Amino acid sequence: MFYIDMTRAIVLGGSRGIGKAISESLKSIGCEVFAASKNDIDTSKIASVKKFLEVHDQTDVLVLNTGGPAAKEFVKITEDDWNIYHNQLFVGFCKILQNIKINDGGYIFLISSIVIKEPNSKLIISSAYRAAFSEVFKVLSKSYAEKNISCINIAPGLINTDRTRELIGNIQEYEKTLPMKRLGKPEEIGNFVKSIIQNNIKYLSGVVINFDGANSNYIY
Repeated sequence: MFYIDMTRAIVLGGSRGIGKAISESLKSIGCEVFAASKNDIDTSKIASVKKFLEVHDQTDVLVLNTGGPAAKEFVKITEDDWNIYHNQLFVGFCKILQNIKINDGGYIFLISSIVIKEPNSKLIISSAYRAAFSEVFKVLSKSYAEKNISCINIAPGLINTDRTRELIGNIQEYEKTLPMKRLGKPEEIGNFVKSIIQNNIKYLSGVVINFDGANSNYIY
């Protein structure tokens, strides 16, 4: 049984990692989930976004989630790098929110990153564009609230995904430096999203949830 009439969900990046964990959690409470892979929508290509929106134009739950660029020093970032991720992390998501109708009482979850609050010198592109879209998402949360649509920005730290394993060489050694001595599990984020919907939590909106196992140094 699905709890509050939230019967449909679209999860971008839903075929692996955090997106897959969210998809599986929502399915477990009876939601019909479209777990979109990069074959379904590539937000770095606006033509792909437009094609996706021709088919998927309405939902109860939307999860905005995509991978990020490889670690690269600022002086080595190319114009093509900026252009690709300008679309993938910013414009693509903006176009989706402009064109997908979220049903009244629904939810939008943005999977961003701790770099929106604690920029990383090797992840400058991700830091810049994820922070920029988080600003847009915050502004829009007020108008969505008028329709009882909750907007929650989840900012993961080090989660045990393919991307994290690409960024960090020796996972076992690195885990020893973390407060909890481990990486986060994608399923923990999936269960968090599920619990918000399952318990009809609506007043938690326009917020950023730090999901980093106490590893960050900021308080706001």
